[in-house]
Amino acid sequence: MGRSPCCEKAHTNKGAWTKEEDNRLIAYIRAHGEGCWRSLPRAAGLLRCGKSCRLRWINYLRSDLKRGNFTEEEDDLIIKLHSLLGNKWSLIAARLPGRTDNEIKNYWNTHVRRKLLRRGIDPSTHRLLNETAAAHDVNTISFTGAKDAAKDYPIEISLKKDENMKKISVEERCPDLNLDLKISPPTEPSTETGRKSTLCFVCNRGVNNSKECSCCNFAATAHGSSSRQWKQ
Repeated sequence: MGRSPCCEKAHTNKGAWTKEEDNRLIAYIRAHGEGCWRSLPRAAGLLRCGKSCRLRWINYLRSDLKRGNFTEEEDDLIIKLHSLLGNKWSLIAARLPGRTDNEIKNYWNTHVRRKLLRRGIDPSTHRLLNETAAAHDVNTISFTGAKDAAKDYPIEISLKKDENMKKISVEERCPDLNLDLKISPPTEPSTETGRKSTLCFVCNRGVNNSKECSCCNFAATAHGSSSRQWKQ
């Protein structure tokens, strides 16, 4: 459920305030004080909304309002307060007696901002425009440099990462595994020379005197050549 309206809008006046309405509002507040703005219009005999009465009194009718242009002291105070509080106009207006928050906001947007820009000061950060631009350029260069580096070497970086991960995973699972092992045919000692001779695949399978035996053929060939040399 939303908040109930402060008045019956069907039976209220809208538009510019008349001189008679201003006098009634001033006379009632001087006699009874501000009080509750929701019930004030009916008590003062005004066909106005409570919010309209409050804004009319605060911004135009109260006696402590300052009229006329802002002074240099007020300008400097607004700039200092804005650097501390930002766009919190009600808090700024509380430190400038006689000025309203709406009046200060309009004055800031129409005059003070331009005044700071002419001085070379950023109205948002209250720093020199050159320093703000330099900080922005440094952040942009660092960000774009990181993006360019990632664009130039994405494949190389990913490959190195994959290789390192493979090495780590193999070492963790099999720390004693020697990856430099070699496969060679079995050997047995020779009866004639006493040296180890390499057995071929056929002899290793247990088939003797086979034509496909390479080690026997090699031995026979070697024995024949040695006998021929001995006969000569």
